Amino acid sequence: MMNQQWMIAIGVTAVLLVLVFLRVRKPLVVWWRRREAEQALRAFRIQREQVEAKFFDMARSLGKPRGLRWIHCDWKDTVTFGRDVRSGLITAFAAIEVAFEAIEDGDMEDVEAVGTIREAAAVFHYHRGHWGTGGRALFNMNPADALDRLKGQFEPMTVD
Repeated sequence: MMNQQWMIAIGVTAVLLVLVFLRVRKPLVVWWRRREAEQALRAFRIQREQVEAKFFDMARSLGKPRGLRWIHCDWKDTVTFGRDVRSGLITAFAAIEVAFEAIEDGDMEDVEAVGTIREAAAVFHYHRGHWGTGGRALFNMNPADALDRLKGQFEPMTVD
């Protein structure tokens, strides 16, 4: 009889713990995401100069656009932050203007538009307290446009 009472007590306790967990899970997730977003923004301000330099080096090495060499990247103040809807990864889209020159003997050497300054959004990702980049640039769009065009993949992130 005593074992049966213990089993009932353990079962009731387990059910109560599950109910408490379900009740506090969503507020905890909201709190955690807000905290992570605040940390990410602080870290971006601190690490921005370093990741900008890394972005330029990586973007130059990718060879995109084909036939062009990156010669200068002018960083603007505008940055838009988003969160990947599947992974939760925080992403920054920073406004840049890029200048190119044609690679000698390449397909773009005689194209007049090569010297035109191009607007783009540089892409950065926040992971484990650090910002990184793969050198990806989204051309012909500003950061708000980038977030809008990728709205199925990213949700806007607002931080007070």
